[in-house]
Amino acid sequence: MASKPSIPKGTRDFSPTEVAKRQYIIQIIKSNFEKFGFQPIETPSFENSETLMGKYGEEGDRLIFKILNSGDYLAKANATHLENKDSTKLTPSISEKALRYDLTVPFARYVVQHQNEIEFPFKRYQIQPVWRADRPQKGRFREFFQCDADVVGSKSLWQEVELVQLYDTVFSALGLNGVTIKINNRKILSGIAEVIGASDKLIDFTVALDKLDKIGEDGVKKEMMEKGISEKAIEKVQPLFNFTGTISEKISQLSVLLAESSEGMKGVEELRFICDNVMKLGLNTSILDLDVTLARGLNYYTGAIFEVAPPKSVAMGSIGGGGRYDDLTGIFGLKNMSGVGISFGLDRIYLVIEELNLFPETVTATSKALFINYGDTEAFYGLQAIQKLRASGIKVELYPDNAKVAKQFQHADKRGIPFAVIVGEQEMDSNSFSLKNLVTGEQVLLDFGGLKNALS
Repeated sequence: MASKPSIPKGTRDFSPTEVAKRQYIIQIIKSNFEKFGFQPIETPSFENSETLMGKYGEEGDRLIFKILNSGDYLAKANATHLENKDSTKLTPSISEKALRYDLTVPFARYVVQHQNEIEFPFKRYQIQPVWRADRPQKGRFREFFQCDADVVGSKSLWQEVELVQLYDTVFSALGLNGVTIKINNRKILSGIAEVIGASDKLIDFTVALDKLDKIGEDGVKKEMMEKGISEKAIEKVQPLFNFTGTISEKISQLSVLLAESSEGMKGVEELRFICDNVMKLGLNTSILDLDVTLARGLNYYTGAIFEVAPPKSVAMGSIGGGGRYDDLTGIFGLKNMSGVGISFGLDRIYLVIEELNLFPETVTATSKALFINYGDTEAFYGLQAIQKLRASGIKVELYPDNAKVAKQFQHADKRGIPFAVIVGEQEMDSNSFSLKNLVTGEQVLLDFGGLKNALS
């Protein structure tokens, strides 16, 4: 008995319509990456395990999909082990490769491996799938695409300014007006922890602060005290719990709060430079917001931190994020190579656009017209026109079988094809085509030029 077909949890099949919509998003992201000077690279689906392991923390290591060594490796390893009869002898690892967990670490590996061929600063983009052995839930999958843009080899804050503009340009082009690009700086978080005398508890402090909108001021203070941060220290950061106003006002408040921290003040100046210049240049439809509770990527971000929230009418997590890292390539031996990058969350962006009904009707994988098949002579006549239409970039097709006409029209209807082209003796005698609008039922007789214009 045949087994019921299925796919692994956390993976998905995509229909032609879904693929067309995903490609629409990817094309807009890709074209804007290139407008901003980013160049494409691709890296293998799997890397050597040692490239990935230990780069994402304990939690990340647990979520890496490891690949068993291929062929009869296990049989040989077991045979060797039995032959040696030495339980203390270490057997070789059964996995030396792993599926890519993200695009950032493979990119760092790529930069170090190809450093003599790369012209720095190097602006690269990458749109490829990644895999995580995560618990599947809404908006979270085990196989998904990442769309990353990074610049390495420059410490200039103009890169951050441009990345904010890039986010704004892409989301505006997608019709996602009113997204909020949140910005913070790792040096500010370090400075706050320093000012309250809790530098050794930076992670505990920021993780608690990050929950302000979920558990409120009292909840955050309670969690901080449970982590060993004193009541006196918490009093010093009281302004953070009512942190409102314009970006300029927020930066002024931070200047007062962090006056005694050189690290913190450096972060304030970096934020001031980025925000001032973004505001002077202007944004199309996005909102820039300084969010001092933003604390993503603390293991590797050293400067600016970005996170993008969808329009307020949609209940969805972040749809993008990124930041500045001073030494990501250091893990592979190339020191002091500063970089900054952002990522677009393709799957979540898709869900948001779908919920807001923002996909253009023209985004479809279907043909513009179906040529009805009345027999071989008519089909050949039709295919001569089809060949020319396709050469002009128009999506058309011939129904392959000489089936009942009603069945052919039904096929066009089910496929969502808007037009049918009818070719019978009358049309062939007059070197013309009958074009039927399958939505309105209207039918007109046209020469080839008229047909081409009607379907363009």
